[in-house]
Amino acid sequence: MAHDLSDAGFGTRAVHAGHALDPQTGAHAVPIYATSTFGYFNAERGARLFGLEESGYFYSRLSNPTVHAFEQKVAALEGAGAAVAFGSGMGAASAICLSFLKAGDEVAFVGPLYGGTEGLLREVMSGFGVTTVEAADLDELRRVVNEKTRLVWLETPTNPTLRIVDLRAAAEIAHAAGALVVVDNTFSTPYLTRPLDLGADLVMHSATKYLSGHGDVVAGVVACSEEHSAPLRLHGLRHGGAVLGPFEAYLLIRGMKTLPLRMDAHCKGAHALALAVQDHPAVQAIYYPGLPGHAGHEVAARQMNGKFGGLVSLDLGSREAAFAFLNALTLFTQAVSLGDVESLSSHPASTTHQLLGEETLTRQGITPGLVRLSVGVEDAEDLIADVRQALDAARA
Repeated sequence: MAHDLSDAGFGTRAVHAGHALDPQTGAHAVPIYATSTFGYFNAERGARLFGLEESGYFYSRLSNPTVHAFEQKVAALEGAGAAVAFGSGMGAASAICLSFLKAGDEVAFVGPLYGGTEGLLREVMSGFGVTTVEAADLDELRRVVNEKTRLVWLETPTNPTLRIVDLRAAAEIAHAAGALVVVDNTFSTPYLTRPLDLGADLVMHSATKYLSGHGDVVAGVVACSEEHSAPLRLHGLRHGGAVLGPFEAYLLIRGMKTLPLRMDAHCKGAHALALAVQDHPAVQAIYYPGLPGHAGHEVAARQMNGKFGGLVSLDLGSREAAFAFLNALTLFTQAVSLGDVESLSSHPASTTHQLLGEETLTRQGITPGLVRLSVGVEDAEDLIADVRQALDAARA
C-alpha cells in the first residue's frame, strides 16, 4: 500500500517518495529493470504508446520503471509536478537548451556558472544562433534581459565562488521579460533550497553530487511542471538520447534516502571549518555564505534553510600557494566533483573552469589562488586539523 506523503516531512519523503512495495513480488527495494525494451502485447497499444496517447513503458530510452521511481522522488522533494532524469548533469543542461532555445534567442546568466555549463551556452549554443549574455548582478540582469531573452540561468550558490543570487528577485526580473528561469540547485539540494517555490521554472541537478552522495554515479535530472517536462523528454531523451540507466537510478534512489542526514553533516562540518580557518594568515579571502561577513549571508539565510551548504572556497593568493595547499592535504582527495561523503578538494582555475580563459576567470573572481573544498561527513575536528596543516605548508 502506497503512503500518502502530501503532508509528510522532508525526511519521510526522502525515504518513501517515488516507490512502494513491488506489486508483483513485494520487493521492498526498487527493482532494477535491466531491460532495453518492454512488450506492448498488441499492435494497437504499441501505436498508442509511441504516439504518446497512452502512458506506459515501451523502451528504456524514453522511460524505465527504476528511472521513473528516481524521477518521482526528485519531483516530490523539489515540489515539482514532474522530473526527467538524464545520463549526466551536462545531459540535463543540454536537454534544457535543446528543448527551450532556438536561433535568435538569448540566454542571460548571473556568473559565475559551472565551467561546463558556461561552455555549453557560449561555445555550443552560439553555433545554433543563440546569444549568451553575462550579468554581474541583478541590476545588470535587469538591464540585459529583453524580448529575445528566453532563459535566465542561475546557480545557488555559484560555482566556485559561492556567490548568492536572490532567486525570487531574479525570477521577477526574468518573468517580467517573458523569460523562463533555470536554477542549478546542485550545491544546495532541495533540502536547503526549493527554487520552484521562489519562482523558478526549471530546476536542474548534477545528481552525481549530493543527490547520489557516494561518488559512484554520473547522472542529471530536471524538476519542473508537467508541461515543461514534455519537451525535455521528447528532445532530451527521444531525440538527444542522454539516457540514465536503471542501475544508476537504483543507486540514486538508495543515496537520496539519506540526503537530509548527509546534508546536515556536510553543513555542520563546513560551518565549523570556515570558522576555524577564516583568520589563518595564509587565507587572503574566504567564501562561505554562513559567515556573517559574506555579502550574500542574509539572502542565503532565507534561501538555504539556515544551513548554508557543504562547500568552502579559500583564496590563498597565488597558484603556487594553492598547489602547495592541495598537495599537503591528506583527508581531502583532490578531485573535481563534490557532494560525496568523503571530503574533496580542487583548483577550479586549472580544472573545472580552465577552458573559460583568463579574462573570464578574472572577471568572475576565479583567481589562481582559489581552492574549493567539498566538506564530507568525517569528524570536523579531523578535517580542520588537516586544512590547518596544509595552510601552514602553503604559507611556508
